[in-house]
Amino acid sequence: MMQQYLRIKAEHPHTLVLYRMGDFYELFFEDAEKASRLLDVTLTQRGASSGQPIKMAGVPYHALEQYLAKLVKLGESVAICEQIGDPNTSKGPVERKVMRIVTPGTLTDAALLSDKQDACLLAFSAVQNRRNRTQTLGLAWLNLASGALRLAETNPTDLPALLERIRPAEILVADNSAAAPPHWSGALTRVPSWHFDLDAGHTRLCEQLAVANLDSFGVHAPSAACGAAGALLLYAAATQGQQLRHVRSIQVEQETQYISLDPATRRNLELTETLRGTDAPTLLSVLDTCCTSMGSRLLRHWLHHPPRDAQIAQTRQQAVTAWLQVTPPGAGDGLLELRQSLRQIADIERITGRIALLNARPRDLASLRDSLQQLPSISAHLAPLTQSAALLTTLSAALEPPAECLALLQQAIAVEPAALIRDGGVIANGHDAELDELRSISKNCGQFLLELETRERTRTGIANLRVEYNKVHGFFIEVTRGQTDKVPADYRRRQTLKNAERYITPELKTFEDKALSAQERALMREKTLYDELLQTLLTYIAQCQRIASALAELDVLATFAERARLHHWTAPELTHESGIEIEQGRHPVVAAQIERFIPNDCRLSAQRKLLFITGPNMGGKSTFMRQTALLVLMAYIGSYVPAQRARLGPVDRIFTRIGAADDLAGGRSTFMVEMTEAATILHHATPESLVLMDEIGRGTSTFDGLALAWAIARHLLNVNGCYTLFATHYFELTQLPDEFSQAANVHLSAAEHQQGIVFLHTVNEGPANQSYGLQVAQLAGVPPGVIRTARKHLQQLEQQALNRPSPQLDLFNSVTPTVSEPDERECAAQMEHATLKKLRALNPEEMRPREALDLLFELHALATETE
Repeated sequence: MMQQYLRIKAEHPHTLVLYRMGDFYELFFEDAEKASRLLDVTLTQRGASSGQPIKMAGVPYHALEQYLAKLVKLGESVAICEQIGDPNTSKGPVERKVMRIVTPGTLTDAALLSDKQDACLLAFSAVQNRRNRTQTLGLAWLNLASGALRLAETNPTDLPALLERIRPAEILVADNSAAAPPHWSGALTRVPSWHFDLDAGHTRLCEQLAVANLDSFGVHAPSAACGAAGALLLYAAATQGQQLRHVRSIQVEQETQYISLDPATRRNLELTETLRGTDAPTLLSVLDTCCTSMGSRLLRHWLHHPPRDAQIAQTRQQAVTAWLQVTPPGAGDGLLELRQSLRQIADIERITGRIALLNARPRDLASLRDSLQQLPSISAHLAPLTQSAALLTTLSAALEPPAECLALLQQAIAVEPAALIRDGGVIANGHDAELDELRSISKNCGQFLLELETRERTRTGIANLRVEYNKVHGFFIEVTRGQTDKVPADYRRRQTLKNAERYITPELKTFEDKALSAQERALMREKTLYDELLQTLLTYIAQCQRIASALAELDVLATFAERARLHHWTAPELTHESGIEIEQGRHPVVAAQIERFIPNDCRLSAQRKLLFITGPNMGGKSTFMRQTALLVLMAYIGSYVPAQRARLGPVDRIFTRIGAADDLAGGRSTFMVEMTEAATILHHATPESLVLMDEIGRGTSTFDGLALAWAIARHLLNVNGCYTLFATHYFELTQLPDEFSQAANVHLSAAEHQQGIVFLHTVNEGPANQSYGLQVAQLAGVPPGVIRTARKHLQQLEQQALNRPSPQLDLFNSVTPTVSEPDERECAAQMEHATLKKLRALNPEEMRPREALDLLFELHALATETE
C-alpha cells in the first residue's frame, strides 16, 4: 500500500495528498506533519519506512469539506485520492487514483466558495517585442464555478492595477519565470513553461470552443493572452480530471473598456473592503441588498469594472427608472413582488458549473428545478415594464425556461431528495420501473410473503403452511411432516427438519434473489440513473448559463431601484460634454451611518478644473472628495446617486492620493509611498481623469512639502488638465487661482466659540481663514497645558513670520543663505486686519441666512485671535 501511495505522491510532489483508506482520508510523512499543524489533527505513526516510523494524520471522509475549506483558505492545494477498485475482487491494495485536485483557484463546491465572491484562476505570460524591446503581458483568467473565461493584454507597469481589479485566488506562472508578480502574496503555482506556448494555446482555445478560428471573439492571431489561456485550460482540466464543458465562450477585455482604478484608488474609496480589511461599511455593503448570490457577485464585478461607455450606464438606468415610475410603492408593488420571486431563485450559475463537471449533488438539481419553475412568474412581473426599457425586454426574453430540461427534472428528481446520492431517495418514484420494483420489494417484503402464504395455502390445501425467512437459509415454505403428501410438484426441498420439511419454489426463488439484494441494487440503480441524468443535462448548459446571467443582471437592476426608492436618490445625467456638476451630493456610505448628513455641491468644468479645498481637520475634506468619486462611479455602473442633481461628463480614470501609509516590507517610507502615488497620477492622468489629492507634501519638511505641492498642482493644471480636488493645509496654495483661471478655492467651514469648535461640514467658495489645528488637538484629548504652550508658540511663530521671514536651513550646508528684505507693500498686506479683509471680500446681497450665521462665527473668531 505504501508503494502505491509513494507512486501517487511522486506525481503530486507539491500538493497535499489525501489518500482514501476506509472511512478516513490519510496523509503520510511530511504531508501528515503539515496537515497536523494546519488542521490541528492528531499526528500518529504506524509501521516503518527505511527504518523510520511512518507518520500519519487523517480526517473522516464525511467531514472532508470542512477540512478542505480550511486548507484552501490557507492557500494549500489538495489532491483527493479515491478508491476506484472493488475491495471484494481486488488482490492486494485496492486500486486508487487522484480524482481531482482542489486548489484556491479551481473551487466549485458550494461549501468551499463564498456565496458573494468569485474565486478566479489567473495565468499570465510575457512576450518580448524584439523591435522596440518592450514586453507585453498576456493574461487569462477563469471562473471555474461559472465557466467565464476572459483574456487581456497589458504592459508590466499596469499589472498590479489589473490584478487588484480581478483579485484572483490563484496565479499560474511559468516555472522559468524570475519572480512572482509585484505586491502579490496569494497562492502562486508554477507550471512547465511549454504550457504557455502561443500557438499551442491558440489551438487549445479553438478546441475548447469548438471553432475553427477565434476571429468572432476578437482574437485574430496567436498572442501572449492565448499562451496564458492555453496554460490555464490545461491546468484547470487536470485538476478536475475531465474536460471543461461549460467554458463555451471568451471575452477579450481592452484597457479602454473600463474606468481605470489603480490599487490605491480601490483601497482608498473602500469599494468592497474597508481600509481595516473588513467587509463593511463599504460602497458594496450599502448597495448590496440583492436577492440572489448571483446578483451580489455581479454587483461586486460591476463596482470593480465601471464601463467608460455612458450608453451602457444609461441603458441600465432606464431599467431602474422603469421600476420607479411604472411600479410605485404600495399595494401591488411590482418591484417588491419581483424581488420576492427572485429570493426563490437558487445559484443557477454555480449549479450549472457543477453539472458541467458532473459533480452536482441531488439538492443542486432540485434547486435548479424549483428555480426554473419560478421563471414564468418573474417574466410576468417584467411584462408591464418592457415598453419602458429595452434592457428589460432583452432580459425577459432570456428567461424563457428550457421546457425539456424542466420536465426531466420534475419527473426524475424527488421533491425533497437526500443530500447525497449514496443515501438513496433521490430519483422520484415513477421515473424508472426497475427502480420502483426494487424499492417495492425492499419496502413491501412482508406484505409479499403474506400474500404468497395465502395463495399457497389455497392452492395446496395445507392450512398450516408457512412462508418464512432466516439469515442462514433465506426464504422458504415450511410444511409439517403430516402434510408433505399434498406438496405440489414445483416445490423443491431446501431443508429437512425433525417435524417439518422446508421448500423453495421458482417464484419464491426469484423473489429471494431480488429481495436479498433489493436495497443494494436500488442504490446502484439510482446511481446509474443519476449519472445518466447528469449526462442528459449537459445539453442544457448553454441555456442555463443564459438564464443565470439574465437573473443576475435583473437582480442588480432591481436592487438599484430599491436603493434609489428607499434613500431618495436621483438619476444622474451622463453627457458627452466635459464637467462634473453635483448639487446637494451626499457620501453614500457615511450618510447611511449617521443620522444627519450635510449635503454639498461640487462643480468642475473645462473652465474650473482644480479646486483647492481648505479647512480644519475633521471638517469633511476627505469625505467631500471621496463622495465626488463615488457618485461618479455609481453613475457609470448604472445606479442612481445620492444627490439632488448630477450632471457628469466622460471620465476615463479615477486617481486618489489620500491618507498616510508606509510599505516597510517593500522598503518604502510613508513619504516615498506618497510620492510614488503622486508620480503615478502625474504620468497617467488625462483631461478626462478625476484626481483626488489629499494633503500632498506633508511627509517632509514644510518648505519641501510646500514646494512639491505647488509644483504638482501647477503640473496638474498645465500638463494633465484633469479634474482635481486638491485638499491642503498649505494656505500659500490658495494664491494659485490668481495665476490660473481654471483653479478655484473652496473651504469646509467651522466656527469657534468659547467651548471649542463646531464643524459645519459645509463647502463654501473661497479659502479657509485658519486650520484650527489646536482646536482639533484639544478635541482629541491633548492635555490643556500642552495646548496652552502650543498656542503661545504659534503666536511667536506667526509674529516672526510677519516680521522676519526665515529661510529653510539645509542640514548639510553650514553657510547661512542671504535673505532679501521683504517688500513694504507685502508686509502691509500681511499686517492688514484679517477681519477687515474678510468683510471686504463678501457680498451681503448674495448671502443666505445660514452663510451669514457661519460668517458671523468666523469674524468673531478672527477678531478674538487678532486681539
